[in-house]
Amino acid sequence: MNLRRLWAVARKEALHIRRDPRSLGLAIGIPMLMLLMFGYALTLDVDHVPLVTWDQSGTKASREYLSQFTGSRYFDFCGTVANYRELERAIDRRTADIALVIPPDFAQQLESGRLAPVQAIVDGSDSNTAAIVLGYTQVVTAAFNQQIAIEQIRRTAGTVPVVLLDLRPRVWFNADLKSRNFIIPGLIAVIMGLIAGLLTSLTVAREWEGGTMEQLISTPVKAPELILGKLVPYFVIGMLDVLIAVLMAVYLFDVPLLGSVPLLFAMAALFIIGTLSQGILISTLARQQLLASQVAMVSTFLPAFLLSGFMFAISNMPAAVQAITYIVPARYFVALVKGIYQRGVGLETLWLDAVFLVLFATAAAGLAIAKFKKRLG
Repeated sequence: MNLRRLWAVARKEALHIRRDPRSLGLAIGIPMLMLLMFGYALTLDVDHVPLVTWDQSGTKASREYLSQFTGSRYFDFCGTVANYRELERAIDRRTADIALVIPPDFAQQLESGRLAPVQAIVDGSDSNTAAIVLGYTQVVTAAFNQQIAIEQIRRTAGTVPVVLLDLRPRVWFNADLKSRNFIIPGLIAVIMGLIAGLLTSLTVAREWEGGTMEQLISTPVKAPELILGKLVPYFVIGMLDVLIAVLMAVYLFDVPLLGSVPLLFAMAALFIIGTLSQGILISTLARQQLLASQVAMVSTFLPAFLLSGFMFAISNMPAAVQAITYIVPARYFVALVKGIYQRGVGLETLWLDAVFLVLFATAAAGLAIAKFKKRLG
């Protein structure tokens, strides 16, 4: 391999990028825009659930029960209703996600030591949110039940029962349980995969469409020199995007970076090399810029978003889909980024994901060079 020829190709590609400032602006601006949009729009936190109540009892006991909800940050009290028709209207209009119906004999049932049924009507159109809201409701009700039971025992026995089980929960790595700390690191991996694939998916196809490929073929430049030369300027842009994304994550979204920064950038470099090579491979096979960009979008963003573990736990997927995730490079990069960001671990724990990332970068670059050789032949 002649480094002088490789550098000449890299310089040619850099000049092309400099002559097209709009593309350069998009290459840097799109990751920032996507990180802002997804970072603020995507959340798994379920707080401030709109709540309406139909208190048919109107007693001190029912008000104390409802105060457990209205005093929680997880519920926003939106008012009362007088009948099921109004309750139905509130759910239909999405002014409330949950409605509590307290029966007229609520206080009497509690005082007599009998079960006092309370109806919780939840909007189940979003099943995940509904399940979380029901969980909140059950926790609040269980705490209220415990208060009533302790009070009844105190009145009848004259003593307060001793609680034998003392649960002291402690959350590691994400003590505040903010979904942003979980989403942003994975989002960096997804966005970098998309941008890197799109950056190079047009390079070789542009040469074919512009009629300059024949000139390149007639030069002494070899396939590895041409492919690697085209990779260099886009690799610099990709690493700049990673730097901007990491700075935004830490200083804009307040996501703590607990692990090694050099390791994070080293793994990002491997992933970008592999994805850039994948884009060049697509460009080599497609020969048309529109087709190449569409294939790059489908083969990078969708698998990274759906099958990498970024948003959806791989362990919850069907066995057949779990098997497919092993050929998605973003799976390993997402695991690496989250491990470095959230757990602060290094290669002693993440070495297997790093090995798969090295294999991906090597295979993608090798295939891009091999297929371009085939075209030249």
